[in-house]
Amino acid sequence: MSSFLRPATEQGPPAVGHYRPVTSHFAIAPPVSVVIPAMNEAENLPYVFKTLPEWIHEVVLVDGNSTDDTVAVARDLWPGVKVVGQRGKGKGDALITGFAECTGEIIVMVDADGSADGNEIVSYVSALVGGADFAKGSRFANGGGTDDMTPIRKLGNRVLCSLVNHKFGARYTDLCYGYNAFWKHCLDEIALDCAGFEVETLMNIRVVKAGLRVQEIPSHEFVRIHGTSNLRAVRDGLRVLKVILRERGSRRRRPHRLAIAPAANSKAADSKDVS
Repeated sequence: MSSFLRPATEQGPPAVGHYRPVTSHFAIAPPVSVVIPAMNEAENLPYVFKTLPEWIHEVVLVDGNSTDDTVAVARDLWPGVKVVGQRGKGKGDALITGFAECTGEIIVMVDADGSADGNEIVSYVSALVGGADFAKGSRFANGGGTDDMTPIRKLGNRVLCSLVNHKFGARYTDLCYGYNAFWKHCLDEIALDCAGFEVETLMNIRVVKAGLRVQEIPSHEFVRIHGTSNLRAVRDGLRVLKVILRERGSRRRRPHRLAIAPAANSKAADSKDVS
């Protein structure tokens, strides 16, 4: 059993102390930070925060110069929230800003539009404490799903995902999805330098090139609750393609240690070495 885990006994739940009870049978030691990039998401935040587990260490909200009550709502919903103002523009810039402010050993990325279920965080954390370096959400792994993807976006995602798998030796079932989690030290390996939406693709490529252990987590994506998405299928698809081509031309830093194995019939299946 991993040193990060401590099972419950018949006499009662895990001791609180240094460990954080997650369920009656599972407790963790590593503190978990949740990063939420948000711009004018005041109406959606109540839905986002109500699903976040109480045992997480901190919530880092990166505010992209909101003109509504995003910050005030966040502070009301989660009094200890760490609010960070975004100086640049774009989702990638917001995430990089938030990552730098995290004090937890594990970082979870969650969108602010209500499309992600915070109850799934336990599956991501379970994969990490079980041996993975990067827990990658997938809407198309067995057990996942999406209510918010048009046919053209689904086709584009499939084509780009196949291209990444072919060019980099990955085995992803999903590519452009923003619900992921990883150990903070992985940031030193992937050195993010992308400001836009394509940051998710960049992360997925660089964890493979860095030889990090990746596990896909089945995840269900819901429809944005309020507001209009900034996603543009053709424009964003071309930006993702540009990242793929650019990364293909750069050197891999070290040998790939683990191929990506989609979790089957479980939201936290064990990682498997496939050499």
